[in-house]
Amino acid sequence: MADSNPTPADHQPIAETEIQQPKSRRRVVIVAVVALLAVAAVGIWWWSSFSEDTDDAQVNGHLIQISSRINGHVSKVYVEENQMVKKGDLIAELDPSDYQVAVENAQASLDSAEANAAAANVAVPITSVNAGSNLRSASADVSGSQAAVQQAEKQLAAARARVIQARANNVKAQSDLERYKPLVAKDVISKQQYDAAVAAAAASAASLEDAQANEQAAEDGIHVARERQAQAMASLKYAETAPQQVAAQSARAKQAEAQVQEAQAKLDQAKLNLSYTKIYAPVSGIITRKSVEVDQNVAPGQNLLTLVSLEDLWITANFKETQLREMKAGQPVTIHVDSTGKDYSGRVTQIGGATGSVLSLFPPENATGNYVKVVQRVPVRIDFTDLAKEDPDHQLRPGLSVEPKVRVKQ
Repeated sequence: MADSNPTPADHQPIAETEIQQPKSRRRVVIVAVVALLAVAAVGIWWWSSFSEDTDDAQVNGHLIQISSRINGHVSKVYVEENQMVKKGDLIAELDPSDYQVAVENAQASLDSAEANAAAANVAVPITSVNAGSNLRSASADVSGSQAAVQQAEKQLAAARARVIQARANNVKAQSDLERYKPLVAKDVISKQQYDAAVAAAAASAASLEDAQANEQAAEDGIHVARERQAQAMASLKYAETAPQQVAAQSARAKQAEAQVQEAQAKLDQAKLNLSYTKIYAPVSGIITRKSVEVDQNVAPGQNLLTLVSLEDLWITANFKETQLREMKAGQPVTIHVDSTGKDYSGRVTQIGGATGSVLSLFPPENATGNYVKVVQRVPVRIDFTDLAKEDPDHQLRPGLSVEPKVRVKQ
């Protein structure tokens, strides 16, 4: 009959099986944990490859140097250091007295130039009409003077003929008188006849003198007629310059109009200078580095204060060159700002054209010839996409440190 009690040898296989089962379960758990960790590491690496970030970034903005555009004496200042101003707010005023006088003088010069231009323009048609009339009158005077010369020449010829006739009559009368003298002495003729011969001789001599005087007057008349003819010819030549006279008057009118434009430009400049006596904020921002005071004399270009614009802000992030492989303009960016603790949305706008070391004031030089590769950083510009909505209270300031994260993969 067999023994029903188990021996130690019978219990040994069951115990070993029970010991081996927990060991196999632990091994499975370990393998599973390692696999999960590996998957998690791969997942983290894969997810991290979707974005690039850096802590070498800051907010940038425009620092506007407010200066005067004219010489002046500061009469009023309306802002203080660190004061918030809006675009168009009055910052300071200069004494406008001198510039107001300049505007009045320029206005008077413009009025005078406009009057001269009006007179010059009116004179153009008047000159044209007068020049035409003078030309016709001069032509008529030339024709009349030529006729007068011809008439004087004919009168001279007639006078000379009368002189010849009077001379012949005088010779005859004088000859008769000489013949009558011995006859009257011998009483061949009467005393009355002799007296008649004497009177006839005297009359013929007087007629000769009169004819000679008329001849001289005719010669003088020719000289006068020829002088008038020469004067008429000169007047005609001047009158023939009528087109040139009209052109000259037109040129004077254009010159007067140009003087009006010049006077208008001076008036505009004077008014512009007067407007410069009031200095306005070009953009909204915060006043810093204020150096302007009342009763201060300022010169053009002299810095009065600095205006920090809080509207047009952007991010300059210096990424490593190894981070730029997938980065390009237009990619979305999440920007974390330490000072506010908020995240802002942005977009890559530009990638710098050179590394920071090249753009530095003193670029590094390898004088020894030994080269050590150093990972370079490239400035990347990031613009806010909705700054007015995300930062309505203007909490961001130029120079604040930020941490941008660029989504390089979708």
